[in-house]
Amino acid sequence: MQSGIYSYPDTSRIVYGTDFTEALARELELVDARRVYVLASGTLERSTNLVGRIRDVLGDRFAGVCARIGAHTPRSDVVTAANAARAARADMLLTLGGGSVTDGAKMVSICLGNDISEPAQLDALRNTVAADGSSVQPSFKPSSVATVVIPTTLSAGEFKANAGCTDTVRHVKEMYSQPLAIPRTVIFDPAVTLHTPEWLWLSTGIRAVDHAVEDLCSINCQPFSEAASLHSLRLLGRGLRAVKSDTSNLEARLDCQLGAWMSMIGSAAGVKKGASHGIGHVLGGTAGVPHGYTSCVMLPHVMRFNHPVNAERQKLVSEALDRPGQPAADVLAELIAELGLPSTLRDVNVAADMLDRIAKNSMHDRWVHANPRKIEGPATVRQLLDAAW
Repeated sequence: MQSGIYSYPDTSRIVYGTDFTEALARELELVDARRVYVLASGTLERSTNLVGRIRDVLGDRFAGVCARIGAHTPRSDVVTAANAARAARADMLLTLGGGSVTDGAKMVSICLGNDISEPAQLDALRNTVAADGSSVQPSFKPSSVATVVIPTTLSAGEFKANAGCTDTVRHVKEMYSQPLAIPRTVIFDPAVTLHTPEWLWLSTGIRAVDHAVEDLCSINCQPFSEAASLHSLRLLGRGLRAVKSDTSNLEARLDCQLGAWMSMIGSAAGVKKGASHGIGHVLGGTAGVPHGYTSCVMLPHVMRFNHPVNAERQKLVSEALDRPGQPAADVLAELIAELGLPSTLRDVNVAADMLDRIAKNSMHDRWVHANPRKIEGPATVRQLLDAAW
């Protein structure tokens, strides 16, 4: 008999299919924010009028903007933004951008709640995972500053409390967990995403596919998350193909956004991911591979590796992607190829002499130890990396 606990996330509102300025104006009244600090994609700040439109809505509530959060959310960028938000006496954080900016806001919130003003101070708050899978997750204070997120990619980090942040000195991406750092409100406006480069939109879409796939095939999948993951794959499968065919298709873009949201239901339920996510974290923090590309490269190979232990679960993936009866790994590889995305480590510029280091570092990621088929050590990870080479 099944048993379990489903914990709903602390997200208060998800607004979708509405112009972001209208949604933001309503949100300001609900939160009663007076000093809003904005974290935005540098590209969007420089080359579009979106940040200007936000400033128009905020008026005298605008408390400043940071448009310098780098890929994989470097520690130094986060602390610089937190110090600026503190000096501005911010009572709300607002983001416009992709996963690195979203994680940046969560990290700024953590810094504000714990008086962090120097990157080295974050050492005391980071999660640690030993090579044998044992872990330590420090407890620390939440911030009283609410966060509202306007995502422009499909990485879906806005639906989890964890934040990834990279120590650029050691070239390691680390995880920080504070349940109350999760954004209060998420605003999905597909028109905003028209500015997102096609490769980034589609590859983060595969990242969302990876969320749903590894949840469906997880060692502790839950009924509610299973239903959400199945529909997530249906929405993403058709939405990503439609956007590839017509980049201006707003209905398809909204399908993708809703699919990305549903891909994260399992994370809220405590459903464990697998090696595609675990190795992907290291490929990002150690080798600088974009989030979406890590899933494009690793997910099919991890599925093939896991097939002997969860073949029945993998059938659900193929069915949801409208390819019943075909091996899930092949279905995923076909989708990735159809979208014109990279499929090998060579394609994403990972040097061969980095593979052993990546394999070793992967054993310090919690999701490698939660993979459905046990990964014994770095040698097994290296086999997966070689398959993806």
